[in-house]
Order: sequence, then structure tokens, then C-alpha cells
Amino acid sequence: MAAFIGVGLVAQTAYFLVDLYFVARLGDAAIAGVASAGASTFIVMAATQMVAVGALALIAQAIGRRDDADAQAVVDQALSMSLALALVTAVLGYGFGLGAVRALGADAATGDEAVAYLVAFLPSLVLMFPLAVIGSTLRAVGVVGPPMVIQLGTIGINIVLAPMLIAGWGTGYPLGVAGAGWASSIATVIGGVAFCIGFGRWQHRLRLRPGALAPIWRQWWRITAVGLPAAGEFLMMFLLNAVIFWIIRDYGAAAQAGYGIGSRLMQSIFLPAMAVAFATAPIAGQNFGAGLADRVRATFRAAAIIGSGLMVVLTLFCQWRPDLLVVLFTDEAAVVTVAVDYLRIISLNFVAIGLVFACSGMFQALGDTRPALISSIVRAVAFIGPALLLARQPGVAIEALWYLSVAAVTVQALVSLWLLRGQLRRKLTGLAPV
Repeated sequence: MAAFIGVGLVAQTAYFLVDLYFVARLGDAAIAGVASAGASTFIVMAATQMVAVGALALIAQAIGRRDDADAQAVVDQALSMSLALALVTAVLGYGFGLGAVRALGADAATGDEAVAYLVAFLPSLVLMFPLAVIGSTLRAVGVVGPPMVIQLGTIGINIVLAPMLIAGWGTGYPLGVAGAGWASSIATVIGGVAFCIGFGRWQHRLRLRPGALAPIWRQWWRITAVGLPAAGEFLMMFLLNAVIFWIIRDYGAAAQAGYGIGSRLMQSIFLPAMAVAFATAPIAGQNFGAGLADRVRATFRAAAIIGSGLMVVLTLFCQWRPDLLVVLFTDEAAVVTVAVDYLRIISLNFVAIGLVFACSGMFQALGDTRPALISSIVRAVAFIGPALLLARQPGVAIEALWYLSVAAVTVQALVSLWLLRGQLRRKLTGLAPV
């Protein structure tokens, strides 16, 4: 299951990497602008997770109980919530988001590029809401192959459109960084149509019912109660990313560009561990709903072993030749140096991050994501305060921030494991099959 999910996650991440690849030819300001605007993705992902994680947990548990009626009710209301949040995102994004990403830029040119990209990329972010719900529903019932094929197809569309719109190939009207955003948005629209058409064909237990989208507040609260802490977890990630961008702006556009490339590559490297965690949630959730405690525990053991093993291999690669990844996006020495140093240092916490993802998947399966939020808050506190103190010291090397991040993630992993142990003891003791 994780193999198919992993390919799908690669496809999702490739949207931004494709944009970054072609935008890199436009200079440091363009790279830094797209990277800083891309930070808004964390806010949108936080909001989508509130609905998608809540829906996945409740649907998987309902299927484990063989309660298809409850699962369908969750699907209907999760879609209703997603459409409402999509509208709010569009209003806030165009109303306030443009000024926010401009403020993150190291200089005026970077801010202008960030605004141009976000204007075009926002439709893609808005569509993330209903697509996240559809994707979570399919994972909850065990369907992962067809969505992967659709996602790969949209990446092909993005790869074709990006150079055409950015550089004006075949059109004669180069749009610069805005072209990258429009390429992603157009590909997302096409993928969304394909998902809606295929939903009822790939599985026959649940349906997309436009006539059942009137809000039922009790169901909205059920979904929010499970998903809101997961949303807070992603907000912590956005906060961490924004703090780093704000601190390193004094190091110049090259530093922001290097961090932007390095951080995006890091997120791509995390995908195997994320795929394992995404597969963990529906499998453990269905077994929890069925009352099979031993299988719930076995799912976590497998996820932890597989995820850690994958991350060890990726750590060794980043210690060896991270430059092989970075040079795909830029050949500017200053940018390459920042990105390579970042990947080499940050890879020291890859195993810890794999464990954090595995724990997060289990929290979703058990229907209580508050522990994941708590561990994320611990990480934020462990990083942000010391990072701001370091930023006030003269002559502090940028690498100090990366080492501080490694320490903070290690603390987060230890807290996550401790909290999961308590959750398993409380929720699985005395559990009997239903």
C-alpha cells in the first residue's frame, strides 16, 4: 500500500519541484520568491489535513465496524467542509496572502516574484481541499493504485506546460514565475476532474453525492475533533519554515534560494517515510474499528521498522553526495553551498522524522491526533526560541540553525514515541473484536 501511496506523494511533490526546476533558470530572486510563496502550502495543507485526516480516521474505523452508512455520511460532510474551506482560502489568499509572501522576501525583487507566483498558484491550493478528501476516502477503503496513475498523468501535464508558460515556448508570451503557478493550477484542475470521474468506478462502497452536501454540524464537529490537532501540526511546520525564512533573509537571496531548494529536496526525500505513515493510518484504523488490538500493534511495528530502514539509506546518501540532487536545480556556487550543507546536516534527523511520521499515522488510526500536535509544539518551542536568540548574535553561521533543527526533531521523536505508548495502553487494553 505504501508503494502506491509513495508514488502518488512523489507526484504531488513533483508539482513544486518541476516549477522550481524551470524557475531556477530565471535567477536567485525567482528561486527565492517561489520558495517563499511555497511556504503558503503549509497553511493550506494544515487546513486540508483538518478535514482529510478526520475523514480518513472516521471512515476507516466505520469500515472496520462494517458501518457503510456512517462512512458515507462522513464522506458527504467532509466534502461539504472542504468546499467551504476552499472558498475561505481563495478570499484570504488573494486578500492577505499576497502581502504576507512579499514581506518574507529578502529584497523587493524576491517579493515581487513571490506575489506573481502565488497569484497563479492559488487555484491549485484551493483545489487541494476537495481533492484531499477524495484521496483520503480512497485510502480509507484501500484504493491507492488508480489515484497514483492520475497523479503521474498530471505531473506529465505540468512538465509540458511549465516551460511553455514560463519561457513562452510555442506561445511567444513568456509569463516567468507566474507561468509555473498556472502550469500547476491547470494540471490540478485536470487531475481533479479525473478523480471525480473515477471515484465511483474504483470502489463501490461510497459515492460522491452533490445533493448531500448541506452542512450537518454534528458530523462537522466529529471530523474537526479528530482533524483539528493534525491541522495544528502542519501550522507548526509553517511557523518553523516562516521563522527560518525570516531569520536567513539577512544572509541574502542566495541563502534563501539555497534553503528553498534544500528544504524542498528534503521534503521529497521524506516521501518514503510519509508513504509508510499514510498506509499505516487506514490499516491500523480498520483493525482498531474491528477490535483487533494485536494487528494494530503489529502495524506500528512494521511501519517503524520499514520507515526507519528507508530513512537510514537516505541519510547515507545525503551524507555522501547531496550535491547530485542540488545541481539539478542550480549551478550557482553560493546557492549550491547552502543547499548541500543544509541537506548534509539535516539528514542526521531522517530516522527521527521517520518515527514521527509512523507515530502520526497511528494517532490518526486511533482517532486522537492531539498527541501529534503536542509533539509538534514541543519541537517548535525547542527550535524557535533558541533560533531567535542565535539570530541576534553577530557572526553566527547559518549552519547553526540546521544543527538546532536536528536537535529539535530528535526531541519531537522521543516525545511522540512516549505519547504513542500511552495511547496504545489506554485504547487497546481490553479491546475485543466486534
